[in-house]
Amino acid sequence: MFYPAIRKVLFQFDAETIHELTIKGLKNTGKSPLNVFYKQQVQDKPVTVMGIKFPNPLGLAAGLDKNGECINAFAAMGFGFVEVGTVTPRPQPGNDKPRIFRLPEANAIINRMGFNNKGVDYLVSQVQAANFKGVLGINIGKNKDTPEENAKDDYLHCMRKVYDLATYITVNISSPNTPGLRSLQYGDALNDLLSALKAEQKILTDKYGKYIPLTVKIAPDLNEDEVKSIAKSLIDNGIDGVIATNTTLSREGVEGLEFGGEQGGLSGQPVKDKSTQVIKILSEALDNKLPIIGVGGIASSEDANEKLAAGASLVQVYTGFIYQGPPLVKDIVNGL
Repeated sequence: MFYPAIRKVLFQFDAETIHELTIKGLKNTGKSPLNVFYKQQVQDKPVTVMGIKFPNPLGLAAGLDKNGECINAFAAMGFGFVEVGTVTPRPQPGNDKPRIFRLPEANAIINRMGFNNKGVDYLVSQVQAANFKGVLGINIGKNKDTPEENAKDDYLHCMRKVYDLATYITVNISSPNTPGLRSLQYGDALNDLLSALKAEQKILTDKYGKYIPLTVKIAPDLNEDEVKSIAKSLIDNGIDGVIATNTTLSREGVEGLEFGGEQGGLSGQPVKDKSTQVIKILSEALDNKLPIIGVGGIASSEDANEKLAAGASLVQVYTGFIYQGPPLVKDIVNGL
């Protein structure tokens, strides 16, 4: 695979510009013979989690394909599942540019995108056009200008829109780039949101005649007591799974690097140990009552196996994929 040579060229240009061009290219080739340039066969390593049969335990994390435009392209690369979004009820531009920064010395990225997306109706149209038969997660969030006290209305709106199209739905309450979002991870605010979503899940299950699992994505910047409290809320409210973790606000591991002081969420190698530690605490607190999807700093099969050993049932990649491209998918799956 010639990705290293391509990356050398791509990394000469602005990160977001290249991202947009890549998404456009993958969108246009995902269902065409041109996908031969990235399509690859990986070993079958099926696993059943949340009642869903995954072809293999490696997924694409949310954030790369925010609008669900490249589902078939990513599936062709060998991912066992693809998670799209985060999507919000209404389109929004996100934060001011520049808002993505590569830190190659640390195999890391800092982003402060701010849930930029074309809105849930557009995502729905893209998912319908993809006609994808594999495992599809849809990650939902709230609009920036929606008050915290009304946040659950945004999540419920998105949930109703995507329910019939998703294999599972992820509730993103852990992005550091939407003001106030992370406060939804705590106490009464969390229980209020989760109970409302579970009640709606029951209604939608009856309406569509199928049960679509709900997962919640949490932050790595939580202490042990906070992780245990979240675990209790997830169990008490009957949530089906948890994704650990999102990006970190910590700058440990990137001190002194160019762009290391930029605001936003840090992903990649520096968050690896933090996310693994959250998984370990979660695993013990959850006591096998619901599964964990591990994400954060996975750049090899060894990293993926470390997450699985810590208690995850599935894993996802994002930043490692940016740095290594499709070969990483094959390397991880074959090494699991």
